[in-house]
Amino acid sequence: MLDQAAGSCLTADKRPRLLVISQVYVPDPAAVGQYVADAAEGMARRGWEVVVYAASRGYDDPTAAYATRENCHGVSVRRLPFSSFGKNSIAVRLLAQSLFLAQAFLRSLFGPKPDLILVSTSPPFAGFIGATLSCFRQVPFVWWVMDINPDQLIASGKVTRGSLVVRIFDWMNRVTLRRARTVVALDRFMADRLREKYPAGEAPVVIPPWPLIESGATGTSDTFRRSHGLEGKFVVMYSGNHALQHPLDTLLDAAHTLEGDPRVVFVFVGGGAGKQIVDHRIAAGATNLCSLPPAPFEHLADVLTAADLHVVTMGDDMVGIVHPSKVYTAMAVARPILFFGPACSHVAELVTAHGLGWVVSHGNTAAAVAAICEAADSRPARLDDIGRKAAAVAAQLLSAKRLRDEFCDRITLSQGARACATSP
Repeated sequence: MLDQAAGSCLTADKRPRLLVISQVYVPDPAAVGQYVADAAEGMARRGWEVVVYAASRGYDDPTAAYATRENCHGVSVRRLPFSSFGKNSIAVRLLAQSLFLAQAFLRSLFGPKPDLILVSTSPPFAGFIGATLSCFRQVPFVWWVMDINPDQLIASGKVTRGSLVVRIFDWMNRVTLRRARTVVALDRFMADRLREKYPAGEAPVVIPPWPLIESGATGTSDTFRRSHGLEGKFVVMYSGNHALQHPLDTLLDAAHTLEGDPRVVFVFVGGGAGKQIVDHRIAAGATNLCSLPPAPFEHLADVLTAADLHVVTMGDDMVGIVHPSKVYTAMAVARPILFFGPACSHVAELVTAHGLGWVVSHGNTAAAVAAICEAADSRPARLDDIGRKAAAVAAQLLSAKRLRDEFCDRITLSQGARACATSP
C-alpha cells in the first residue's frame, strides 16, 4: 500500500477530489458500471471525495430510470438526462453518447476543480473528453481501457479501415494516450495492441478485471431453477452482454444438434444486439433454449450458480480489442468454463493453463457438441473438482480486493496525493 509516513492524513475539507465520467453506473447491470463503481467506492474509502457523472437511464433498457442525484457508498453520483435511448441503432447510441459527454464536459469544465479525472471507454470516445478536460483544468487523468475503438468497429465490419471515422478515432486515441498520466489495459494482448498502434503514447499498465462477486459465492439456485423449469436439467448458460463481438453461432448450432437430448438446456441471460439471434431461434421453434433478461446485480449469484457449465465467447478478430470479463464471475461461483474463441487469447490461456474446462474454435460445432456431452456425462464429482479449481484460481490470482487495491493505488499515484485510509 502507499506510504503515508510523509505527513498526516488530509482533513475532510481538503480531501483530494476524483471526477469519474462513465455513461453506465450501478444499479445499471452493465459490467463496466459495476467495475467503475467498485473503483469509485474504493477511492471513497481511502478518503477521496468522489463525484461520478453517469446516464440517468439504463444502457440496455432506457425505460429504467435512476435517481438524478444520490450518495452510493460514499460516492456522489449525478446522473444526466438525455444520455441513453437504447441500442436500436448505432446512430441512436451515438446521439446518446454525444449528449452525455457534452453535458459531462460542460459540468466538469465549470464545476469544482478535481485533483484527478478517471474515464473508461464508456462511451468509446470518453478518453478524448478526459484528455481535453485534463488540458483545460490542468489536472492529471487516468484512462481505463476496457475495449479499443476504432478496432472494434473495424473487426465488426461496421466501418472500413482508412475511413474518416477511423482516422478521427485514431487521432483522438493518440491525443488521449499522450495526455494520460496512467493507462490501464485489461490484458497483455490489449496492452500490446495499444503499444503497437500508438508507440508514442503512455505505456499501458495491465490490471485484469476482478470477479464481480466473491469467490465461492453461493446463491439460491434451486429457486431460480424451479421458476424457469430447469429442475433435473444440465444447464449450459451464457450470462451477460450478448454483443456481436462475442458470437454465439457455434453454441446455438450445437444446441440445435442436441435438441433431441432431453437432459441439456441452454439458458441465455442478458441483453445486447446478439440476443436477437437467440430469440429468433426460439421463435423458429427451438425447444431447448431459454432467453431471460439481465439479472439484477443483487440476484447475480442466484442466476450464475444455477448453471452447470458457463459459456464465454470472443470473436477471432477481437483478441486485444475486447475482454470478456464474465469468465471471472463464472470462476468465482465454482463452475467449469466452455470457451469459444482463439487459442491465443487471455481466456483460452486461463482455461487451458489451469484446467478449468474446454476451449472450442468458432465453427467447430462437432467439438462443441462433444465438449457439452462430455460435461453432461461427467460424474458430479469431476465437475465439482473443476469448479473448485476455478474458484481457487479466482481467489488466489484474481482476488477482487487485491486487484481493486492495485487499481486504486495506481489512481492515487497518478495524482500524487496521500491516501487517508486503506480499503478494508
